[in-house]
Amino acid sequence: MEKVMIVEDDPKIAVHLQTFIEKYGYTVKIADDFAHIIDSFRRFKPDLVLLDINLPRFDGFYWCRQIRMESVCPVIFISARTGEMDQVMALENGGDDFITKPFYPDIVVAKIKSQLRRAYGEYAKGHEERIVRQDGLELRLERLELAFKETTVTLSKKETDIIESLLDRYPRVAGREDLLEKLWDEQTYVDENTLNVNMTRVRKKFQELGIKNAVETVRGAGYRLRVTWNGEEKQ
Repeated sequence: MEKVMIVEDDPKIAVHLQTFIEKYGYTVKIADDFAHIIDSFRRFKPDLVLLDINLPRFDGFYWCRQIRMESVCPVIFISARTGEMDQVMALENGGDDFITKPFYPDIVVAKIKSQLRRAYGEYAKGHEERIVRQDGLELRLERLELAFKETTVTLSKKETDIIESLLDRYPRVAGREDLLEKLWDEQTYVDENTLNVNMTRVRKKFQELGIKNAVETVRGAGYRLRVTWNGEEKQ
């Protein structure tokens, strides 16, 4: 069964979450050494992390960045902060979703199931690996990797979903609303900056492969993949 790690400095909230989540068959660990979260992460090897923002010593943004240096497992932020910028910061630092306190435990479990399904899905075990190819570009969906020639970059799950949509729609436009619907279950909690932040991260991944101007913004419509690497703009 999948493993969930809870990083929450309020013991009552942490135990409440653990008790409720375990009812659904998940193995749950509460992190209690807030100076060495990444060590606990390495030992437990969770499939998903529930991460508070306000923590002793270092905040949740810091720990999410540390996790992203070695894992692409889903990270769901849980915080009493309700500002739009906090949600944008959560995504910019590698988070996959954001839940505000107070919360209903049923919503937390629903989002855990959704993120695990998106991250690992029915193809995670016992199925042929899914790979999407376009003009030498290779998107490895289960590995969360994008490769071109001899270079490979690691993606977050949302970056993978965005690039998959761009490839599926190529040479057509991937609409903003379609992308939002694919990436987030509840569009009510997503503002315009959220998708913009993730598109910026996607463009940086292409640049790490030596490809510039791979994603075109189509004003009023969405985004379109441009196969620039086979022409003069190839880097």
